[in-house]
Amino acid sequence: MNKLTTLCYIEKDNKYLMLHRIKKENDINHDKWIGVGGKFELGESPEECLLREVKEETGYTLTAWKYRGIITFVYGEDIVEYMSLFTADEFEGTPIDCNEGVLEWVEKERISKLNLWEGDRIFFRLLEEREDFFSLKLVYDTEDVLIHAVLDGKELALQNGIV
Repeated sequence: MNKLTTLCYIEKDNKYLMLHRIKKENDINHDKWIGVGGKFELGESPEECLLREVKEETGYTLTAWKYRGIITFVYGEDIVEYMSLFTADEFEGTPIDCNEGVLEWVEKERISKLNLWEGDRIFFRLLEEREDFFSLKLVYDTEDVLIHAVLDGKELALQNGIV
């Protein structure tokens, strides 16, 4: 099964707006901290999906964003997700409660201490180190362990699921 999704890290005052996924039943991201985003609706472009999902989950309307990369997630034997990764640093609106979890502004230096997917740690590093667009492939086994990572077509060395 193939899925198309977006994910956005909204930045303000050296913090990212993070979503602690604790509200939904049977959530693959349960208890993880992630950005905001979601699945494409029929006919949407990555940017249209981004703007809609951010508005639905946060109440914010993005006014400046950057398309940072494409992440290919492979889960187990039959799920592939292509995620368009964005950052945004300008927005307007009034925040709302998110029905998927709790939104919190987290200092960038604290992000690594949160309960994250191992692959997310890689793209957080890339967001800080690179300005150019990147392609990252992350392969997880059925136990949610990162077993393979490829950046811009070149294998990354993993030790126990960590780069």
